[in-house]
Amino acid sequence: MIMDYLLATPPLDALETECLIVAVFENQQLSPAAQVLNALTDGLIAEMLARGDMQAKVADSLLINYLPCASIKRALLIGLGQADSITPKDYRKAVMSAATALKATQVSSAVCCLPENQVTGQNISWNTRQIVEAFSASFYQFNDCKSKPDDKPALQQLSIHSETDADAVQTGIYQGESIAKGVKLARHVSDLPGNICTPAYLAEQAVGLAKFYDNLTAEILEEADMEKLGMGSFLSVSRGSRQPAKLITLEYNGADSDTQPIVFVGKGLTFDAGGISLKPGAGMDEMKYDMCGSAAVLGTLQAAAAMKLPLNIVGIIPSSENMPDGDANKPGDIVTSMAGLTIEILNTDAEGRLILCDALTYAKKFNPDVVIDLATLTGACLVALGRVPSGLLGNDDVLCNDLQAASETALDSVWRLPLWDEYQEQLKSNFADIANIGGRDAGTITAACFLSRFTEDYQWAHLDIAGTAWKSGDAKGATGRPVPLLVQYLLDRANID
Repeated sequence: MIMDYLLATPPLDALETECLIVAVFENQQLSPAAQVLNALTDGLIAEMLARGDMQAKVADSLLINYLPCASIKRALLIGLGQADSITPKDYRKAVMSAATALKATQVSSAVCCLPENQVTGQNISWNTRQIVEAFSASFYQFNDCKSKPDDKPALQQLSIHSETDADAVQTGIYQGESIAKGVKLARHVSDLPGNICTPAYLAEQAVGLAKFYDNLTAEILEEADMEKLGMGSFLSVSRGSRQPAKLITLEYNGADSDTQPIVFVGKGLTFDAGGISLKPGAGMDEMKYDMCGSAAVLGTLQAAAAMKLPLNIVGIIPSSENMPDGDANKPGDIVTSMAGLTIEILNTDAEGRLILCDALTYAKKFNPDVVIDLATLTGACLVALGRVPSGLLGNDDVLCNDLQAASETALDSVWRLPLWDEYQEQLKSNFADIANIGGRDAGTITAACFLSRFTEDYQWAHLDIAGTAWKSGDAKGATGRPVPLLVQYLLDRANID
């Protein structure tokens, strides 16, 4: 669904709305908006807190379905803990609580006053942006493949209230909508099944974006083109599939032509059965999510184009399937990469690095300022870090530090792992220049070590999103990460608050 996000500037005592969202704090403290609402309702809000109906801890919520105030029909009280120490994570948690509470109601429009509260280290634009991102994420639905779509939530319009900081709120809405739409695109493409979202389908999405945004151009290379470029590693993966591979490039030009671009490379395995090294059957359906890196590249480029950022950006998506066909890679096969390095394939299920390495070599043609690849690359990353942070590795401290800082602002966490030379020893091969796996130890690190062999000519960072790109279980579905992180990195590079 598409929700409208608007700016509301009238004084609260002159406002008409189905529901007003206000913050309350521990020790029965009221936010400025809650104080006004309390006065309009003859002390009802203070009475609710005094009788203990909510403790106002972070993310506590209380919906008051009737107010003795004809212009404001309902109130949603959201706890923010201690008024003088609201952390960004606490604020985002509270905002998500508000979205969840409203999703369960029949409220079709609401006014939110949460951004007025001071969050440590942030401004009102950031506060507003979190509202838009959180509500959009909470109200996301995937109905494309259902004969009877799920009922749409009643909420269709959310207004952000500010009498004094209208410009800042409007900036937050603008940024939030751009990021939210990029996340939605990434989630939607990722949630599609592998029989719909093929390499050709991903290519169509890139072409569609280029047609919609004047500042985007798309180029699609076919297998014959890749063969001429010497992409033997990439093409060895696609040999086992009836779906032809695609090398998709999206270019965004928002700066002078001589400005070096930021290059994103996203792994686009639209389905990964493991090849001859076949994966176990249980949970294999989730391997449609092995293209979440490519989906995030599409979402990030869409957000950049929508915001018209003063940067040059290139998105490169190597896309294929990995299937167990008679012509598929076999353990022990040796292939030659575009860079000229030979690779011994010890496990065909370590195919992501085989398509990425040629894409990373291809990235050099754009004379990049930095290159950032993102890939659902290793189950070892999920084991090491769980589903909270994405793994971060790279050959440049400045780039990695910038991504770390962006992750903290975007609340899209990363954790840096070492990329020491000692780990390179695990990739030795008796028969080729390099093996495609390094054994059980430090699997996430050795995968990045493999990629580092192809990134020596530029500043490079690698994001392993295997634990963060989607959720399993009852909440199964794509998350759209790390689109918020990447867009925040771009905003930082453009010096935009």
